[in-house]
This record gives sequence, C-alpha cells and structure tokens, in this order.
Amino acid sequence: MRIALAQIAATADPAENLDLVADGAKRAAAAGAGLVVFPEATMCAFGHPLGPVAEPLDGPWARRVRAIADDARLTVVAGMFTPATHGRVHNTLLATGGGVETSYDKIHLFDAFGFSESRTVAAGSRPVSITVDDVTVGLATCYDLRFPGLFQRLAGGGARLIVVPASWGAGPGKREQWDLLVRARALDSTAFVAACDQADPTTVGREAGKAPTGIGASAVVGPLGSIQAQLDAEPDLLVADLDLAAVEKARAAVPVLANRRF
Repeated sequence: MRIALAQIAATADPAENLDLVADGAKRAAAAGAGLVVFPEATMCAFGHPLGPVAEPLDGPWARRVRAIADDARLTVVAGMFTPATHGRVHNTLLATGGGVETSYDKIHLFDAFGFSESRTVAAGSRPVSITVDDVTVGLATCYDLRFPGLFQRLAGGGARLIVVPASWGAGPGKREQWDLLVRARALDSTAFVAACDQADPTTVGREAGKAPTGIGASAVVGPLGSIQAQLDAEPDLLVADLDLAAVEKARAAVPVLANRRF
C-alpha cells in the first residue's frame, strides 16, 4: 500500500488552503499513492476564530475537497471544522474519494498545556475507520495520540493502518513527546501509524503564536514502533510504501490485542 502525507502550513483562509489540498493531492497521485493525508485544521489554521469558517459536510469547502479527490483518483483525509451545538464546532476529519465518504469528529479535546479546545469545540464520541484498497484504516486526530485505548479499539476493529492528522503545539519537550507518542501508539496497536502534522509556520515566515500550529516532523511508523520515514519542519510531501504483512507478523510476535484485559 502506498500512502502520502502532505505536510502543509495552513493559513487562516480556507480558499487558500484548498489550493494546498489540490497541489498535495496532485503530487500524491503522481507518486502513485492511493491515500493522501493532510493535517488537522487544514481548512483553517488554529489561532483564528473557527465558528465563522465552519461548514457542514455538504458545504462548499468539503465539496471542493471531494472534487479534488475525484480528480486525483485517490482517497483524501483532511481536517476541517463543522458546526456543532451551542455555538461550538466539531474538529472533523473529512475522508473522501476512492469509494470512501465519511467523517470523524475528534474525541479527545486538547485541554492541556494552557490551551482549552473544549471552549470552542464539541467532542465527538464515535471511533471511525475507512477502507482504502481493501485495507482498514483507522482515523484519529492529534491529542488522540495520548489515549492508547482509541488506537487499540481501532486495531481491534481490523485497522492495520491508523492515520493521525495533527496540528501539534510547539514548546519544551513537545517534539520528543510527538515522536514518542506516535511510536508508542504503533506498538499499542501493532499497526502502522501515519501521523501528518502541520508544518512549522516559522519555516514559511509566519509566527507560531500561542495556538497549536504545528511543528512538522510528520512520520510513518511500523507496527513494532520503528520510524520508517519522517519529514523535517518545513512543508513537504512524504510518500511511503507499507508492507502490510508486517502487521500480521507483529501481531503474532507481540499479541497485545489478544492479551489485553482492559
């Protein structure tokens, strides 16, 4: 299975970000990928009001992503914001193209390190997987990385790959935590984990600010926790071939899914 991670530096303008999605999908398709993953908050970078940009899944932003996926003939996973109740939004992953049409609302909200995502975002409650090229692919978002139960739930449901769009916050120790958590969740689930972060905005001449706006370091990790490929901080496209037989081998050698008791 060939996948691509499109590490972009999203702006506050959803229309500009659609151009980044179109470019990333085109490059991923040219590289032969069947799935391209964009970061959390692809629709609009954090640090800006989300309510005014949120749109339903049948709105113009999502329709344009569907058209991009169809034109590129692959599956696109990208972070957007959809309306929720009481003036809040959902932090939503749109998965579309290649016979896939669904969404995932982020379950674990980033109320940590002095940031309070739950003030403006409503939590989801339902784990979601998709099927790409006959492979079950689990969906998770950023802060979900700190909760191994979700990853084992997805793997127990058949996921051999779990994709994690993110907009990771910068700060002391945060890069080390990112690397550690992505690798740990692969070990917990004995699945491939493909984590696509926002590029570090300072690499394109913008300030990081106080919001979690990304540090780069998007990575593909194997089912025994080894980093197979990883990007630096700036915008880039990572293309990776996954040997899915490695998942079965890992689960035979380290049967944590079969042995778990909680």
